Amino acid sequence: MTMKTPHLFCFGLGYSASWLARDLIRQGWQVSGTHRNGDGADMDGAKLYTFDREHPLEDFKAAFEGVTHVLLSVPPDGAGDPVLDLHGDDLAGLVDQLDWVGYLSTVGVYGDTGGKPVTETSRLLPSQERSRFRGLAETRWQNLAARAQMALHVFRLAGIYGPGRSPLDKVRAGRAQRIHHPGHLFSRIHVMDIANVLMASMAKPNPGGVYNVCDDDPAEPSAVIKFACELLGAEVPDEIPYEQALSQMSPMAQTFWADNRLVINDRIKDELGVKLDYPDYKSGLQAVLAVEGM
Repeated sequence: MTMKTPHLFCFGLGYSASWLARDLIRQGWQVSGTHRNGDGADMDGAKLYTFDREHPLEDFKAAFEGVTHVLLSVPPDGAGDPVLDLHGDDLAGLVDQLDWVGYLSTVGVYGDTGGKPVTETSRLLPSQERSRFRGLAETRWQNLAARAQMALHVFRLAGIYGPGRSPLDKVRAGRAQRIHHPGHLFSRIHVMDIANVLMASMAKPNPGGVYNVCDDDPAEPSAVIKFACELLGAEVPDEIPYEQALSQMSPMAQTFWADNRLVINDRIKDELGVKLDYPDYKSGLQAVLAVEGM
C-alpha cells in the first residue's frame, strides 16, 4: 500500500512556521501556507496563498487538497481570530482528513503571577490586551475542536528568538540596554526548538493537549544582554534602574515588563519526549552567532 505524503498547511507562514516548514520539506513533506501577499508564490518549496481578514482563501477546497496537518499561526485581532472567523467551519468539515491541528498561543495568557510558577493547568488571567485576544482565541478554537472532534493541540510560546531575531541584533545596532530589575525573569525559546516541539507533537498526537514551550533557564534580560555583548566583544552597558527605564519606555515596551511568571515546561519533555537543542539562552545565542557570524 502506498503511504500518502504528509502535507502541512500553515495559516501564517511567518518566522516560526517557516523554520518548521523548512525542516519538514527536508523530510519529504509537502508544505503550503498563507501570507498577506502570497499570490501562488513559492517560499523555499512551500506554496503560498494570500490570506488576511479582508482576503479569505479564494478556493479553500483546492488549497486543502491532500492536507493532513494544519498549523494556526495568525494572531487574533480586535475583531477576533481571522482564521476561525473565515475558515473555522471549513476546517471543522475536514476532521476526518486532518491528523493534527496546532494552534500557536503565548504564555502571556497566564498574566502576572508575581513570579510564581505556571503550568498548563494554571488559570488564564491575561493582563495585556493582546494576551486577552489570544486567550479568547484559544478558547474559541478549543470549543470548535470539542464540537467537531478536531485534533487540536495548543502551544503556549515564550519569547521567541533565533537567527535574525535576537538580542545580538540590539547589541550590533547599539540599542542594547541593561535594565536592573532583580527577580523579574523572562522565559525564552529558540525558534528551532519550537519546530522540534511541533514535530514531536505531530509524531505523537494528543488531541486536546496544551503545552508550554520555553527553555529551562528563565533569566533576567540584563544577564542576557550582558552575555550577548560578551559574545560580540562589545562593551557591556551599565545597568539602568527599572524605575528610571520605565519612565522612558514606550507603552508597548512597558507591557513587556508588566507580567512576571515562572513558566514550567515539564509536559513537552514528559509527554512528547522533547530534548531541547538549546535549553538555555547561552547555548541558544551561541548557536545564533554561529549561523549569523559576527
